[in-house]
Amino acid sequence: MDQFILTFLKNSSGKNFQQLADDFLLNYYTLVSKEGGILSTETLKSIHNALREGKLNDVVDHIKDALAAAEDSPLNIAVIGESGTGKSSFINALRGLSHDEEESAKVGVVETTMNRTPYQHPKYPKVTFWDLPGTGTLNFLPETYLETVGFSSYDFFIIISSSRFSLNDAILAQKIKESGKKFYFVRTKVDSDLYNEKRTKPTSFDKERVLQKIRDYCLANLSEIGVPEPWVFLVSNFDLDAFDFFRLEETLLKELPAHKRHVFALLLPNFSDVAIDMKKNFLKEMISLEAVKLAAVSFIPMMAFVSGFDLSRQEECLKAYRSYFGLDDKSIEEIAEKLDTSVQDIKGCIKCWDFWALVKDDSITAKALSGAESYCAISGGPTSAAFQFLKVYFLRLKFLNTVTEDAKILLRKML
Repeated sequence: MDQFILTFLKNSSGKNFQQLADDFLLNYYTLVSKEGGILSTETLKSIHNALREGKLNDVVDHIKDALAAAEDSPLNIAVIGESGTGKSSFINALRGLSHDEEESAKVGVVETTMNRTPYQHPKYPKVTFWDLPGTGTLNFLPETYLETVGFSSYDFFIIISSSRFSLNDAILAQKIKESGKKFYFVRTKVDSDLYNEKRTKPTSFDKERVLQKIRDYCLANLSEIGVPEPWVFLVSNFDLDAFDFFRLEETLLKELPAHKRHVFALLLPNFSDVAIDMKKNFLKEMISLEAVKLAAVSFIPMMAFVSGFDLSRQEECLKAYRSYFGLDDKSIEEIAEKLDTSVQDIKGCIKCWDFWALVKDDSITAKALSGAESYCAISGGPTSAAFQFLKVYFLRLKFLNTVTEDAKILLRKML
């Protein structure tokens, strides 16, 4: 997208909107992560066509709608498993909660879920995890299970086991497939299996061999009960950075509809540098789309004064980034408590809490550019659009880079 702005002035000043449209498409595809972007194929086509025809108001509307859908779309995740399989712990891990917090899913060795129970994400209220009863209870038979729990309301299903998957799980998976929805098998408590194996066979213990044995056992088990070519993810609810948790995240993101990828990427815990960078890539895409939208608006005379750069809006943006990466007030307090230090000490080792240090620029060049920006905004056109694009794009990218680096610093302290 950096290259896009370099050709923006040339093509827009010459009203070469065909080239501008092609440049946008080319640069967008280089920007999105391998998990996919937040724009659907249909939306990309609409933006491309509007740019090609020079219909900048339509470009703005298409991007606005796409960003609103990415931020406001509900996401409902069904988690199914028998008692003691770790489904409640899995839900708590994805919600970033410990088991003793008031809002956490109830954890127990007996069947604690006799009805479907919703758990909202504490930061993203439109995201709901549904703790569903196991299929083996008298009230939830495999033949009628999906209808009983209201299968149409869920975006995808996660079927959990801590040992072998049952015939009921296979029947349920087939019914989910027939309904046109996605399902994923997750094998929990892998850390406990490794611990027990190492304790009983200390001299011959081989971690990778044990993990492969568990994986092969699950695959053979599922094939035997009628699930063709199953995918199984091995996880520990207490050590998300280990085993297959990241591979599960990648798979879910790739297979979610485009407009639901963004919110799912944001809710994922910051358990590794790779996970933090994945979240960063989705936000970088949002920054680029916001900048393109603002550039299109700024073609219109005086509109840059109305809809353009605004410091209070940028401060809200930085605040949102801190929240996405667990650097908001509440999260900082929790980190300080875990590290047995003060909130001031935590904030002292990171940079994202000093908004004015990130935005202040008293240089002569900056003042000259500000004057030129105001002059160009009066008449609008490509130069005004370029000013707004660059100003928002690079400042928000600076915010994002600062916040992600701070998140990695605190992650290393936590580890």
